Amino acid sequence: MKATDARAPAKGLRHDPWVITVRPVLEIPSHEGFDLWPISDVEPYTFLALDGELTPDDVGTAVMALAACNDIDPGDDRPPRPADPLCGFLHGLLTMDPLFAAGGLQVIDTVPGTRLVPGCCSGLEDRGDWWEVLDGDGSAAWFGHGPSPAVERHGSTVRLTVDSGADTSQWIDVPATELRHLPAGTEKDLADFLNLATRWAIGHLPDHSERVGNALARALTLPPRN
Repeated sequence: MKATDARAPAKGLRHDPWVITVRPVLEIPSHEGFDLWPISDVEPYTFLALDGELTPDDVGTAVMALAACNDIDPGDDRPPRPADPLCGFLHGLLTMDPLFAAGGLQVIDTVPGTRLVPGCCSGLEDRGDWWEVLDGDGSAAWFGHGPSPAVERHGSTVRLTVDSGADTSQWIDVPATELRHLPAGTEKDLADFLNLATRWAIGHLPDHSERVGNALARALTLPPRN
């Protein structure tokens, strides 16, 4: 079951009398026994908000999560998995195309505490689907299941339903004119995280840092950092 929290402090856009926050979050998988590099004690199956202010161990946790998302045995179209444990764990992240980043955008109405989080099988690489609610037919693309968040425009208001599969789901209403501004900060958060993670890789994965940096950019659908 998906969790409903992120560790980083909220950032957002003020709407009198409430504050709506939107953050890019990554789901953290099980990491018992992981010892390839230092990671933090983020609880498995919760969400870690990505930005440029993460601690080194939180960055390591995010890189571990992205590598684990893509840790799939290669088929005929990819080179075989190396025997070395580190190279073997990174193999999917470095060789798969496209890459998957389990998570998405978390939205919080901070006054009542209503929280919309990505559902299972949702990925950060699909965050651009949010714009379909404004530029398409008024409803956004699929955002996962268990919970099953939904976004739909009703005239001048966009309703973000926490779990469209629940009979008594909560929702967040946002003026459509404001929705365009809300996800904009997430791109800066992701770019700042990528800068941080690229530097982290130089220190922790020196033999793979350039390839890891480029792979993280692909996973997050961002331009690579030099």
